[in-house]
Amino acid sequence: MKIGIVGGTGDIGEGIAMRLAPKYEVVVGSRDEVRAQASCVCSLDKLKNRGNSSCVLKGATNQDAVSCSDVVILAVPFKNAQVTLEGLSGFEDKIVISPINPMEKRDYFMFVPPKEGSAALMVRGLLPKEARICSAFNTIAANKWKALEEDLTYSVPVCGDDPEAKKVVMDIVNSVSKLQAYDAGPLAASSMVESLTPLLLNIARYNKMRDVGMQFL
Repeated sequence: MKIGIVGGTGDIGEGIAMRLAPKYEVVVGSRDEVRAQASCVCSLDKLKNRGNSSCVLKGATNQDAVSCSDVVILAVPFKNAQVTLEGLSGFEDKIVISPINPMEKRDYFMFVPPKEGSAALMVRGLLPKEARICSAFNTIAANKWKALEEDLTYSVPVCGDDPEAKKVVMDIVNSVSKLQAYDAGPLAASSMVESLTPLLLNIARYNKMRDVGMQFL
């Protein structure tokens, strides 16, 4: 399976790429292909130093990351999501994972959904009807993705309307470190998952904690 990451040179994108590369062929996308290639060289060095010398990471444009992949992860900030997706094509029959959280930092972190009710539903409206949208990875901090020396022991809610696509996404989640995927219902339930991220950030801020996650016990 080939996984493409749109926005793969950001902190979350790079971290996801390194966590997935030992199991999958990963295409790191960026508006700047040279930047994507440089990111892959650096990430491969880090993985090699940890004993993962056979990983496949390739730098590409965002469009190439979409075109050549079976699964596409949208590792872009909410504020850039619409303009980024409007400039891309070829999502038909792809499984698309949205970890996007619509939020703002005011006096505290707030969930500020688009008119559709969630980022995942907005993504569905921007992509062809044949795209198979799921939300996942919404509540994992960027710093944790990149801390390769640490196990990720979090619970990951997955929402989606396509059972087969949701199963694929849950399998991907379960292949990463010690993450545990949970079926969280239809794509319409994504708003509840996306709103957890500003909640976790507020908990971290007001309790002087770092990189707070969640675990279902």
